[in-house]
Amino acid sequence: MSTDLLRVVLVDDHTLCRNGLTELLHHRGTIRVVAALGDPERVASVLQEHRPDLMVLDLRMPAGDGLSLLRRLRAEGCDTPALILTMSDSEADLAAALRLGVRGYLLKDMEPEEVIGAIERAARGEVTFAPAMTVKLAQLLQAGTTGNQRKGLLDSLTERERQILDHVARGESNKAIARTLDISHDTVKLHVRHILSKLNLSSRVEAAVFAVESRASGEG
Repeated sequence: MSTDLLRVVLVDDHTLCRNGLTELLHHRGTIRVVAALGDPERVASVLQEHRPDLMVLDLRMPAGDGLSLLRRLRAEGCDTPALILTMSDSEADLAAALRLGVRGYLLKDMEPEEVIGAIERAARGEVTFAPAMTVKLAQLLQAGTTGNQRKGLLDSLTERERQILDHVARGESNKAIARTLDISHDTVKLHVRHILSKLNLSSRVEAAVFAVESRASGEG
């Protein structure tokens, strides 16, 4: 296999799901599943060994839930991007995942081609989530934030930060934004951190939806 394939680790306790998803991803031709495992205790060592572009993580596993695993990995300094793939459409699970900075949140009842495409986009650095979760995502962002407050937060951004937020809202990766704006990747990362801090958000997904909601309400 070519070394430029996107490298993905799957974490799901259901063997059928792991095997089926592995086959579908390999068939895509752009992704290599470097490990597929059902034991959360092995995840840290596998991530350290393979350094994948993305970890696709289930939430409900007998040996431990995915959010607790992700929380522990982050505390240990592991920054592997994570994408949630689950049966849970719980707003509480979505909120907890966003706070941990996941790259997206997918549901297992989505069409297989939709899931595969979303995983590929996430591995390339884009944010993605199940269409069924968009309303809940918007509700989470709107909770406790009035239109005036949201406008005030947007006004706190510099012109460059607002420009980068627009690109984030389109689901573009830091590398893609850097190419478009002719600035360094590290500069984009720094701007994104400042944007999240100023908007009181935890992830790119939240920032993207924040921007879209603000435009829809005429604030952006």
